[in-house]
Amino acid sequence: MNGSVDAWLWRKTYKGIAALGAALIIVLGAMALALGQASLSNKNGQQVETVSFVNVAVTPASFALHGGQYAVTVHATWGGGSLTLQRLAADGLTYVTCLTAFSADGYATVNLPPGTYQLTIATATAVYVDVTSVVVAS
Repeated sequence: MNGSVDAWLWRKTYKGIAALGAALIIVLGAMALALGQASLSNKNGQQVETVSFVNVAVTPASFALHGGQYAVTVHATWGGGSLTLQRLAADGLTYVTCLTAFSADGYATVNLPPGTYQLTIATATAVYVDVTSVVVAS
């Protein structure tokens, strides 16, 4: 091949790799926004644990909770779908339901032991959900 063809091919390959890299950064950024786990202190110095998922339509990655009372707030485009909070069972494979499934926007509280959890999404889209520990003022 001559130099101009090689240079053209190199430019096309480089642009393709650059575009792929940019797409990967966007996807990773979206994943980072979709799952944010934070531990914050309130005015009494107590720890508040929050896990949030923003604009998701498929079951997101599992997450750990330290245990205690939690509040779950959900908003979504339901279209007949649902969202269920589930805990990983002792077999390490099976997720079991630990809160009645949401099929409409809502809020619920639940006492949970420490463990691995997931929010199972069926059909619903544009799901915005947070799981936040409830801190009782002393």
